Amino acid sequence: MKYTQTTLDKIARVLDEAEYIVRYERGNFQSGYCILEQRKVVVLNRFLQLEGRISTLIDIIPQLRVVPEDFSPEVRRIYEEVLAAAHATSEG
Repeated sequence: MKYTQTTLDKIARVLDEAEYIVRYERGNFQSGYCILEQRKVVVLNRFLQLEGRISTLIDIIPQLRVVPEDFSPEVRRIYEEVLAAAHATSEG
């Protein structure tokens, strides 16, 4: 997966269709992010660079409770790419 703004926007669409809100805030995040599952909010460290934001979202998305069948076909494809990237990272 390329580390571009377009890639970040595509990944954000997955979260949007899953009805999660992504916020960029300051804070003491050990892993660079925090998930507030009950409120469907993902908070990323605002100081992460583009590559860090993409990598963090790739790590987060497999942990979220989503229903891929509810996604549009394009977003489902992106979701599957994210899962493949996360799997490849975890094996690496």
